[in-house]
Amino acid sequence: MVMTTMTEAQLASAVLMIRPVRFEGNPLTAASNRFQQHSGLAGTEQNRLAQDEFDGLAAALRDAGVTVVVVDDTDEPHTPDSIFPNNWLSMHSDGRAVLYPMQATNRRLERRMDVLEMLVDRHGYQVREVVDLSHYEASGRFLEGTGSLVLDRPHRTAYACLSSRTHFDPLGEFAQRMDYEIIAFDALDPDGVPIYHTNVLMHIGEQLAAVCAESITDDAQRDAVLGSLAASGHDVLELSFEQLAAFAGNMLELRNADGERVLALSQQAHDSLTAEQRAQLHANGRVVTAHIPVIETSAGGSVRCMLAEIHLPGTA
Repeated sequence: MVMTTMTEAQLASAVLMIRPVRFEGNPLTAASNRFQQHSGLAGTEQNRLAQDEFDGLAAALRDAGVTVVVVDDTDEPHTPDSIFPNNWLSMHSDGRAVLYPMQATNRRLERRMDVLEMLVDRHGYQVREVVDLSHYEASGRFLEGTGSLVLDRPHRTAYACLSSRTHFDPLGEFAQRMDYEIIAFDALDPDGVPIYHTNVLMHIGEQLAAVCAESITDDAQRDAVLGSLAASGHDVLELSFEQLAAFAGNMLELRNADGERVLALSQQAHDSLTAEQRAQLHANGRVVTAHIPVIETSAGGSVRCMLAEIHLPGTA
């Protein structure tokens, strides 16, 4: 049964971040994540540097007027990728929270109901229903949150590149239960390897979208993605493969307390853009960058992956 869903704003004004305590490159995710590289650092050093990078991003977002809720990870169980909460959790303005099926067995341990309880008890948000899709793990089918899904919330459209981490069955249940249209497509890197998550090749903000269109190999699928973005009124910034490799697609637009758009991305991503593209970003709103090379190299994810948008309603 589909719950009637209210119109939802694209931009959240608050984010959840999980501060790592045992961060390191995850060997169980390396096979499908071509962005993940061996850093050459010991685990304790990776964690120390990742914590510094994490704190820098959280501080930059707060300075820009975005509400940041930080929760510390736990020592046990060991969850090396806990810094990426958007893969196991998405939150919606009708009070629903969605839990997702994860490919790597140690990533499944990141799902923490105490985090949702803390958002309710300490921060005054409402969680009216938990939609749990994690049962697909038992049959080897996965959908890794807003890594697998790039959501156009006002237009109820979810974009998804298919990979070993994004399968049709959980996509279909997400669409049915959350009242979304799915635009699924195949996307490959220059070596012909499937791109592991949609949110490294694509971003959708309120007005500005970015996409590495050349990674979408099928002409009809590419036309469908670009046509949908045009129909929803988005200005599209097209990214190159080189910019995709620098995580230029992995950005997230938020709204600060003054109602201003805030676009968050890594320093590497920002530096990869042309002067014209940077001007387009800065004309769209305030731009926040963070230098996170250890996180990007060791874990193969960037700024957007670190942020789970809090769209939940408040209790007031």
